[in-house]
Amino acid sequence: MIVGNDFSLRERRAQEKRLRAVWANPSGWRYWTSVNNFQVGLWYASAAFAFMLFAGLLALIMRAQLAVPENDLISAGFYNQAFTLHGTVMMFLFAVPIFEAVAIFLLPPMLGARELPFPRLGAFGFWSFFLGGVFVCGSILFDSAPTSGWFMYPPLATKEPGYGADIWLLGLSFIEVASIAAAVEIIVGIMKCRAPGMRINLMPLFAWYLLVVAGMILFAFPPLIAGDILFEMERMFDWPFFDASRGGDPILWQHLFWIFGHPEVYIIFLPAIALMAMIVPTFAQRPIVGYPWIVLAAVGTGFISFGLWVHHMFATGLPQISLAFFSAASEAVAIPTGVQIFVFIATMLAGRVIFSVPMLFGIGGIAVFVIGGLTGVMVALAPFDWQAHDSYFIVAHLHYVLIGGMLFPIVAGIYYYYPLIDSKRLSNRLGKIAFWLMFAGFNVAFFPMHLTGLRGMPRRVFTYPAGIGWDWLNLVSTIGAYVFAASVLVVVYDVLRPKHRQPGGEINPWNAGTLEWISEPEENWGVRSIPIVESRYPLWDQKDLVRRINEGDFYLPDAEEGKREGLVTSVLDARPLQVLRVGGTSYVTIVSAASLGMVFVALTFHWWWTALVFGVAAFASILYWLWTGTSEIPEKPQKDVGLGLTLPIYASGPNSVGWWAMFITMVGDGTAFASLVFGYFFYWTIHGDFTGGLAGPGAFWPLLSLAFFAAAWGATVAARALNQGNRTDLARASLAAGCILTIAGSLAAFLGPWSHTMEPTAHVYAAIVWILVIWLLCHAAVGAVMQLYCLARSFAGRMTAEYDGDIRNVELYWHFLVLTAVVTLLVIGLFPKVL
Repeated sequence: MIVGNDFSLRERRAQEKRLRAVWANPSGWRYWTSVNNFQVGLWYASAAFAFMLFAGLLALIMRAQLAVPENDLISAGFYNQAFTLHGTVMMFLFAVPIFEAVAIFLLPPMLGARELPFPRLGAFGFWSFFLGGVFVCGSILFDSAPTSGWFMYPPLATKEPGYGADIWLLGLSFIEVASIAAAVEIIVGIMKCRAPGMRINLMPLFAWYLLVVAGMILFAFPPLIAGDILFEMERMFDWPFFDASRGGDPILWQHLFWIFGHPEVYIIFLPAIALMAMIVPTFAQRPIVGYPWIVLAAVGTGFISFGLWVHHMFATGLPQISLAFFSAASEAVAIPTGVQIFVFIATMLAGRVIFSVPMLFGIGGIAVFVIGGLTGVMVALAPFDWQAHDSYFIVAHLHYVLIGGMLFPIVAGIYYYYPLIDSKRLSNRLGKIAFWLMFAGFNVAFFPMHLTGLRGMPRRVFTYPAGIGWDWLNLVSTIGAYVFAASVLVVVYDVLRPKHRQPGGEINPWNAGTLEWISEPEENWGVRSIPIVESRYPLWDQKDLVRRINEGDFYLPDAEEGKREGLVTSVLDARPLQVLRVGGTSYVTIVSAASLGMVFVALTFHWWWTALVFGVAAFASILYWLWTGTSEIPEKPQKDVGLGLTLPIYASGPNSVGWWAMFITMVGDGTAFASLVFGYFFYWTIHGDFTGGLAGPGAFWPLLSLAFFAAAWGATVAARALNQGNRTDLARASLAAGCILTIAGSLAAFLGPWSHTMEPTAHVYAAIVWILVIWLLCHAAVGAVMQLYCLARSFAGRMTAEYDGDIRNVELYWHFLVLTAVVTLLVIGLFPKVL
């Protein structure tokens, strides 16, 4: 027996050594090539907080300017730059990215997984976010920041001199790439990489909330991307999408922006509630009350949020029926939001609450958010909104919702989850000081703004005259803002202060019940072995679970082949389906992000050849990434994962995470395309003569193009079937024919507007037709590259009848592409002349 125990101990240590070597981070400067979720999540969070501190500094400068009337501390131009960047950074570089950071950091251990399914994509997303953020924030140092507000309303923004608006548009478009990349990884990770047994109704609430939010990102961000395209085409090439003199309309930008902008509020709010859903049960020491209700409320909030955008546009002269509908929808969203708040209250009443620092921040945040929700109900009523619109009342409401709904829970999460970083807790004393400074400072700063707004002070003014009742209110708000800033500095100090004398080893100091607390900060493997989950709070309900996980009693306790591995499980009941091998440390993520970022920078300053060079570099690096890091043929078809279970190492089609990623990406892409089509019909509805007397592209070329694209799609589908039947030569011929047909379809689509001399600068009809055609041509180019890629993989022996993941993903892309072609070509060819 003793000999057996010694052998077991030696074997366990050997397993740990192999796992540690496989999951190790590189040393020295190569550390920055890491793709581990732990490191990438920390980088993401650190960068997001750095951007927040920068935006906060701009806010303090603005408050100092507004402290007294007729102040000349800063100029109007600098105030406009600071105002625009403050809102932009807080919304795009902090509020959303911080939750993507938390998701990347927490989700793998919380789901009982080793890693999210696309760690290199996560690292690429971080570097895109970081480089884009530096580009946008750095503009103010060169007096080149945008000045038209973080919402960039045309025609003010489209006519803004200099490069500021272009930096905003192209910089944020690059950042949005990171957000969509994170959304894809989060959705696939939650749906396909949960620990065995973690059925969908046993998922931690944090995972449910992040799943809803990632889905919202797929439908909210693409309309803004579509709007950015139209906006930049007007600024760069004078295409008149928002120029009323040539058929355009600036209201279209407001629709596209707020279709993004109002769901954005809940994209920010829901993950903060997700943190509270983890913190409240822990400090109540009981499971959450009403788990199904809070899940339904989260889904309902996400769904209803897409029907609210017009309440930002009540003052634009909309029909009365529109005002009534969107006002009612704005009121209705309070119902699922209230359910979530009451669930937390019920959980605290049902348990014995420990009032720790995380709970202080959480409860304080709920109180602040409720006030913001009440003022939200007020501005959802059109008559009141007409009075308060563009006043400081709206500024107060916005900050009560966003800071109460987001920042307070974020700080609660920092104090709650900090032990996962270095096995030590933050200071209880400093935490309480920070809370009371933050709670008092926030309310002193922002509550008087309600009164300032009701007294008539407009937003976005850099000074004001004395003696009209705003003086003392602004001074009080400025004092409160600096107290609030002091609280943030206390939190920053608490996080950064040396802790080497503080005892460590505090794994799960709060006695939490969810799996993320099995993660050991000094290890990079996420979980030592992938457990079997039987309840929502496994650390409370499954005896000796932590010990058994750390002794390697569950799945994948070893790394015999020297590969980073995890499990793929079924969507609903988390049955093990496949061993997933994920990419390790690589330079390609940084090179791809930097090259793509330089494309956006070059386009901003109209450096066309530079943009082309870096575009080729980005294309080559991404192609290399795909060629060397995806759909690799394993050295053996199956693997013993432990507990008597053998699983395949390779999967394709709907069984593979790559297929799911393609599907989710194309859903987001389709949303952006639908937004452009929405623009086409928006112009048609507001003009008696939509075409402005211009000839359209005709029906011949669009319908011919459609025939070619349909044939190319058929060839791609046939190539997949032929390859699956091991008829390799015919499959290759079909791929080649599909590529030729794609080129022919693209040429015919181009010749439609070209042969009819549709000048896009003359009228918005020509411009929107060209935009739809260009969108189709860009996607057709990607489709042709995919066909050639599969052809090359086949010749290289990397794609076979059994290992056909590449062509299955390309076939899925082509399903979406042919649908895009059908809609585009029928709309421009048959509407409005024929139908």
